[in-house]
Amino acid sequence: MYNQSYDYPPETIISHSFFKAKPEEFWRFYKEKMLITDALPNKAHLKLAELEAAGKLTAVVTQNIDGLHQRAGSKRVYELHGSVLRNYCMECGAFYDGDYVKADEGILPICPKCGGMIKPDVVLYEEGLDNDVINGAVNAIRKADCLIIGGTSLVVYPAAGLIDYFSGKYLVVINKTTTSRDNFADLVINDPIGEVMDCIHV
Repeated sequence: MYNQSYDYPPETIISHSFFKAKPEEFWRFYKEKMLITDALPNKAHLKLAELEAAGKLTAVVTQNIDGLHQRAGSKRVYELHGSVLRNYCMECGAFYDGDYVKADEGILPICPKCGGMIKPDVVLYEEGLDNDVINGAVNAIRKADCLIIGGTSLVVYPAAGLIDYFSGKYLVVINKTTTSRDNFADLVINDPIGEVMDCIHV
């Protein structure tokens, strides 16, 4: 992303202030680099949904904004940073899915109902996380007997700090590289999460 033909660095473009000041530039980058609507769930997404369906998993807490957990079949998903699949008119609140926004011929998607500007339901830099989502995630982590942390380096806050609410029996970390919580875990597996989760028999 840092070697692209954009006049601004990615973390600047996907900030709230940039969205307000230069919405056309924001949407050009967002549509080209972030609005992926045809991705498919991997083995980890599918296994988590299978575990939930079997009554062995109560919730998924994710920083991802791709909606792949729901596409795999997971029902109780706390998306800390929102989803590219949800977009809302800033004036009337009308909902538009990711395919609608992606198919819009103009750079700047405009609500056909009221003419207002559409904003993706993702948490941009400078924006706070949704309180209801945070509370749901905290409650799920707090009540868990076993917490599996997977596919994250645990460097993005406040998401990484949610682990502090876990007081259950077993902490499992699955990540290709080491994390700051490895020393506290009961089990650490340094392999791709998709391969690891695919080995679990429900």
